[in-house]
Amino acid sequence: MSSKGHKAEEPWQGFHGPNLGVAIELYEEYSKNPEAVEEDLRELFEIWGPPPSDVQSQSQPIADSGSSAASPDMVRKFVNAVKLADMIRRKGHLVSNINPIVKNEKHSQLLELEQYDLTEEFLKKVPVDMICPNAPAHVKNGLDAINYLKECYTKTTAFEFNHVHDMEEREWLIKMVETGLYLPNFTKQQRLNLLKRLTQVEGFEKFVHRTFVGQKRFSIEGLDMLVPMLDEAVREVVHEGTQHVFIGMAHRGRLNVLAHTLNKPYNRIFSEFLHAPSKDSDPAGGSKGINGWTGDVKYHLGADRQIREENTAEATVSLANNPSHLEFVSPIVEGYARAAQEVRTSKGFPEQSIIKAYSILIHGDAAFPGQGIVTETLNLSRLKGYQTGGSLHIIANNNIGFTTETYDSRSTTYASDPAKGFEIPIIHVNADDPEACFAAIHLAVQYRKRFKKDFLIDLIGYRRFGHNEMDEPAVTQPGTYNIIRKHSTVRAIYANQLTEKSVIEKTYGDQLDKEVQEDLQTEYDDVIANKSSKIKEMSPPDVVVNGLPRVKTNVPFKTLKEINDQLLEWPESFAANTKLEKILKRRLQSFDENGKIDWALAETLAFATILHDGTPIRLTGQDSERGTFAHRHLVLHDRENDQVHTPLQTFEKANASFAVYNSPLSEQAVVGFEYGYNVQAPETLVLWEAQFGDFANGAQVMFDQWISAGRAKWGQKSGLVILLPHGYEGQGPEHSSGRVERFLVLAAENNWTIANCTSAAQYFHILRRQAKILEKDAVRPLIIMTPKSLLRNQVVASTHETFTEGEFLPVFEQDGLGEKADSVERIVMCSGKLAIDLADRVQKDSDDNWDWLHIARVEELYPFPKKQIRELFARYTNLKEIVWVQEEPKNMGAWPYIESRIREITPEGTAVSYIGRTHRSSPAEGDPVAHKKEQERIVTESLTRKQ
Repeated sequence: MSSKGHKAEEPWQGFHGPNLGVAIELYEEYSKNPEAVEEDLRELFEIWGPPPSDVQSQSQPIADSGSSAASPDMVRKFVNAVKLADMIRRKGHLVSNINPIVKNEKHSQLLELEQYDLTEEFLKKVPVDMICPNAPAHVKNGLDAINYLKECYTKTTAFEFNHVHDMEEREWLIKMVETGLYLPNFTKQQRLNLLKRLTQVEGFEKFVHRTFVGQKRFSIEGLDMLVPMLDEAVREVVHEGTQHVFIGMAHRGRLNVLAHTLNKPYNRIFSEFLHAPSKDSDPAGGSKGINGWTGDVKYHLGADRQIREENTAEATVSLANNPSHLEFVSPIVEGYARAAQEVRTSKGFPEQSIIKAYSILIHGDAAFPGQGIVTETLNLSRLKGYQTGGSLHIIANNNIGFTTETYDSRSTTYASDPAKGFEIPIIHVNADDPEACFAAIHLAVQYRKRFKKDFLIDLIGYRRFGHNEMDEPAVTQPGTYNIIRKHSTVRAIYANQLTEKSVIEKTYGDQLDKEVQEDLQTEYDDVIANKSSKIKEMSPPDVVVNGLPRVKTNVPFKTLKEINDQLLEWPESFAANTKLEKILKRRLQSFDENGKIDWALAETLAFATILHDGTPIRLTGQDSERGTFAHRHLVLHDRENDQVHTPLQTFEKANASFAVYNSPLSEQAVVGFEYGYNVQAPETLVLWEAQFGDFANGAQVMFDQWISAGRAKWGQKSGLVILLPHGYEGQGPEHSSGRVERFLVLAAENNWTIANCTSAAQYFHILRRQAKILEKDAVRPLIIMTPKSLLRNQVVASTHETFTEGEFLPVFEQDGLGEKADSVERIVMCSGKLAIDLADRVQKDSDDNWDWLHIARVEELYPFPKKQIRELFARYTNLKEIVWVQEEPKNMGAWPYIESRIREITPEGTAVSYIGRTHRSSPAEGDPVAHKKEQERIVTESLTRKQ
């Protein structure tokens, strides 16, 4: 209610003298019995509280009603006048002129004076200050103020601020609107520039529609103002000092944004329509996909543009590559922005400066309320590990999905309504009013500058053609498209407005349109003349084909011990959890003569040595600070005051930043964010850890569309690390499997590495190897199936020598087996925790003769270590059988991927077979007793010699 512009503690400002006295009397009645006063007064008292009791200190009465004393009816009318003003602010959007095609008649009675028992004559007696304290000088009385508020809130721009609970923000927003401070002062030249841009936007679409008949382009027509709005947003933030603007958007209008906001040459776009490269096209304005070998369709590609304007620092504008999973680019773009804002060259958390980067996310009106990824991304906006200091959201609202009407696609009044839960200010603006659209951008930029929070513009227009240019929209929306076909374009509307204002001559708009068409035709003719018949090579480059380079990952004993000691030197004032302190301090003994390094310490030492080498690290996940299984404890909490201490941020030998965050309960948005962060900060080791491996299911789109295929499609390199706890321990179907089979299905063209490590040293070396290759051309993501119960199993702990002298081994052979080559008849091949189960049984039955058996763990599943396994097989000349053993069902795990690869290199005459669970629809048994029995069978059968 206080949105009328007064401070929250002064809601009764404007009530004076006898009127205030009556209000006090009425409040006293209300206090005794709320039902004794009318409903509207009850509502007022509930929200405003009691009026001030010091009547004598007030100034003169607000109005002279012709009586020496005010009556309850008079006070009620003044209350109604205030309520009307407040209703205009809160509900004016419901009667506003924000839809260029369909006029809103549903709430037309909402703001009529009769609804509030008011007349124009009475309103003339009400002081302006009571209605609109921010009103300009020409507003002389209450009636003028009401009409002025209607002008502000119910024309082609409508505002929703009431859900913004922060009073400072809300009052600032209201003041900006009611003073008109958010309205730009347009010069004649700026208006001419805007008309020219709209002519280019429309002209491009008309030319493509005429020249490439029937080809998909997802035209912008009906939302043409989106391009000038982006231009203005970029101009304003770059002028403020922003160095990088990141844009994420779907298909609608993408080619137009590429051509104009990103300055992608017309000839390159025309070449893509013709499915043939231009011999002379300029790669400087090309798409990010120029280095991908399989490529992507033209309306998925991104681009970069360098801005070097006078009196402006150099800046880059980037449009992100985006496949048909339209909204899923949003968290990726946020990750780009966060990475660009941070400096990671010193120990501690990275230093963030939000002015460095700005993110703009363009959403579809059906997708914004329909896709959960939208709210997941909005939820990141104020979290310390993910906030980017405020993003601009624009809903490119054409009031329809593919063919689905709004009443079938959302349960909310507006497409923008999900943003209300995050207290994001919302402007609805008519896309046919160019200058109002510019004003909306200006307010958004100023809000971000002041409050460093997200802002949303609902750009309401229409779609001139079908979802794509092969559709006939009149089949499903005949009435709407009958209106649209008769509706003038925004270019024509604006040209007419400028003509009426004598800004341009009547023929100027048509002449401008003619010039644009001539320019486009010239560009097209040039493409035709220089079209190359060369077919693009569809194979990955040698640097990808040749695999990872050999890098040194071992670390000297002295360095490891010094770092370990430093990590356990906590501030004297810090009091850790007593039990945890004892556990962690035991790590000092790990470097004794017979000491071993367990999984958790191996990871910590890997991180520490990577930081020592100067490589920054970012680790996130739902419980990554402590670790889901209480093994990691990277962030320590003081038991007395809850202060935190993160040794990896403070130890002496650190030479780069270390950031670890517990993420929100999100997979899709967080994985996308981390991928985007890693792409933008390629020198940083970025890791995401699932709470359990199967939680990666919730981010499947990110894996399918970006992480596995981004380089082949767009040339977009990533070294992202994914940690997925995996292993069958009787916990049931949901938390057993990290679904390694899904990653193996997507494995091709050396697109990523998939590993399942069974020793602490192996984990240490593979993390260090990943850090070493980050900025090399051969870099690729790393997917690791990590342990759960094995985290504390001393069988996976490793000796010092494996850290100081070893390296990552793609194939890891079982110690003590396979030593008598002529005696080995069976090689058991496996991966992950089951290898430890087998090793435990062999150790337990050490008196048995195991000469006939050898066990090899495939630690790197992809790329398949063909050379090492072939050499392993070749050592055993009397080999009779090779058995693949796994705990996952036969249709899951590695077997469907690895069977053909093993058979290809198996010596002639040697049998290949499978031991494990049968085909299942569910990953694991739900009963721990049944699990134990099945696990026992698999181990026993694997280690039983055939007679």
